[in-house]
Amino acid sequence: MKPVVIDTNCLLQIIARKSPYRPIWDAFIAGKYQLCASNDILDEYQEVLGQQITPSIAENIILLILNKENVLLIDSHFHMELITSDPDDNKFVDCAFASGADYLVSEDSHFKVLNNIAFSIINLVTLDEFLNTELVKGFIK
Repeated sequence: MKPVVIDTNCLLQIIARKSPYRPIWDAFIAGKYQLCASNDILDEYQEVLGQQITPSIAENIILLILNKENVLLIDSHFHMELITSDPDDNKFVDCAFASGADYLVSEDSHFKVLNNIAFSIINLVTLDEFLNTELVKGFIK
């Protein structure tokens, strides 16, 4: 199963029922990829979902994530500090690196610095690019 890290703004887009990116969430629920997250990432998910939707729905989503067998909780000991324009985004990069993620899904322009790092083994993709991977294609209606 391929490990994947999804940034918070992308999570917001994939959980919406009428979103064109909903197949990404459906593929996760079906166990087609392994969602990698750290405690810091889960905290941010809950905080932002609580602000954008409701705290109770945010809590239910976090509980669902935590109870899925295809979730890998990462305790990253690497703090690479590759994103200087928004250091808070580094938790996603560190998680992707520590988990050996096949994909880091983000629409945030701060992550584009990863494309210019010679040793980077992190495959940064947009929602559209991830939607077209073999992991998700079967869930597009």
